[in-house]
Amino acid sequence: RDTINELMSLCQKSISVLKKKINPQGFNIGANIGKVGGAGILEHIHLHIVPRWQGDTNFMPVISDTKVMPQYLSETYDLLKAGF
Repeated sequence: RDTINELMSLCQKSISVLKKKINPQGFNIGANIGKVGGAGILEHIHLHIVPRWQGDTNFMPVISDTKVMPQYLSETYDLLKAGF
């Protein structure tokens, strides 16, 4: 239970930081659980938090070769790191 509470707390913190820094209109939040669910490490859990804007694409880069947010990962890291 403590792990789930901590995970949800960090999810809320992440959403707060993203709202302040990049002002998305919404979010998709998901987790891959179990081998069939796409989890690469079976005893591991993490959340995917995807900021969304009206009119953006509905697919992640792996599926449709489309960037949801056209920015280098290092730039995103530099933008968000102070919030954590």
